[in-house]
Amino acid sequence: MMLWIALQPQPQPEPLASVAQLPDPGTALAWCALQFTPRVARLETALLLEVSASARLFGGAAALLQQLLDASPPGLVLQHAFGPTALLAWGRLQAGLPQADPAALPLQVLAAARPHLPVLLRLGCRNWGQLRSLPRAGLARRFGAELVDALDCAFGMRAETFPWLSLPQRFEARLELAAAVESAAALLFGARRLLAQLQAWLRARQHGVLALELVWELDARRANAAHVDAHHDGSSLGRLELRTAQPTQDMLHLQRILGEQLACVQLPAPVLYLQMRSLQTQALAGESLSLLPQDVRKGQSRHQLLERLLARLGPDSVLCVQAQADHRPERMQLWQPWRAQAVSGEPSGAVGGAMTGAAQAALYPSWLLAQPQPLELQQGDPCYHGRLTLLHGPQRLETGWLEGVPALRDYFIARSAQAGLLWIYRERLGPQRAQWYLHGVFA
Repeated sequence: MMLWIALQPQPQPEPLASVAQLPDPGTALAWCALQFTPRVARLETALLLEVSASARLFGGAAALLQQLLDASPPGLVLQHAFGPTALLAWGRLQAGLPQADPAALPLQVLAAARPHLPVLLRLGCRNWGQLRSLPRAGLARRFGAELVDALDCAFGMRAETFPWLSLPQRFEARLELAAAVESAAALLFGARRLLAQLQAWLRARQHGVLALELVWELDARRANAAHVDAHHDGSSLGRLELRTAQPTQDMLHLQRILGEQLACVQLPAPVLYLQMRSLQTQALAGESLSLLPQDVRKGQSRHQLLERLLARLGPDSVLCVQAQADHRPERMQLWQPWRAQAVSGEPSGAVGGAMTGAAQAALYPSWLLAQPQPLELQQGDPCYHGRLTLLHGPQRLETGWLEGVPALRDYFIARSAQAGLLWIYRERLGPQRAQWYLHGVFA
């Protein structure tokens, strides 16, 4: 047996500010509905959802409806009705009678009967039951087969067919602001509406966003052409691009990044319209949850923190390490600006990128000096705030022959009574032979 839910935004006597600023509430509601069932159709101003196959997954029809209402765009007040057929659910919704018997519904809520209402009322037909009691052959000859077919569909005697709604391959939404905005930071209020619609689109597609673009249209009469791009219709545009290291549906994180970037923007003219579009998305991988209690992770993940720092401090202020194919410790890594799209460029806690194995990695210090520091000698022994005690070594390094500047060193782990564990080495050849250097510190 099929189960249909009819949904329709409740009309407001006066447009509420929160509802008036919603970009196409019907589309946003349809995208939310597609999270719960692939069978979503539009009939006039209402949405029809066939949920018989998915109701059990969400804990029953009532629980599914509650989750749908919770996920609907903010500011919308929804009316709903259930029915075993789509036309019955829609008729109950339009009549405002959620539990009405099909035969008691008025003819006005049967779309196929509306063109013939004056004649049907003169015949004494005022509800579906009276209309259905008329002879089928005469009803079809007088009013057409469409009316008979609609009655059969409403009472479950004939299969219903609808063009199902589908999601666009690319997200793009436009929002007209209630008033001209002169501060870039104030654009975040309107952008939150677009992010909520983006979240519904991502959830319905089971995707995460990697890159998106926010575009604002300036008042062309006051725009400064030296600061913005000229549009084809004479208006002016400004744009901001957001990228994340991992696909995400976390709109709160995107909102924080957007707020950081908008705080650095100066608007040359008031903004009238906002537009958001997806540039790159990726399907989210499934996650298997454990039956055992899990530790609750608090705070942001590392890549989210880096993205916020990148938005706040600028692209050249957040650096990441890139491992290099070189055995010299000072050349094992290259520091470069971190980019959100370069997930592999996240900072690593290990300095010895060219070494493998836990035993070898343990020989490398937590902190490497930018330049090796020469050490004083006392009777041939290296000193740093006192004489050093050698604990481990030597770890011999011979490399750089092809470059003409070979590095011939013996590395040791030494203990200082004041400074703790140090990483030192001595030159084996050349004019600095037997000279000791401090190269790193163990935390």
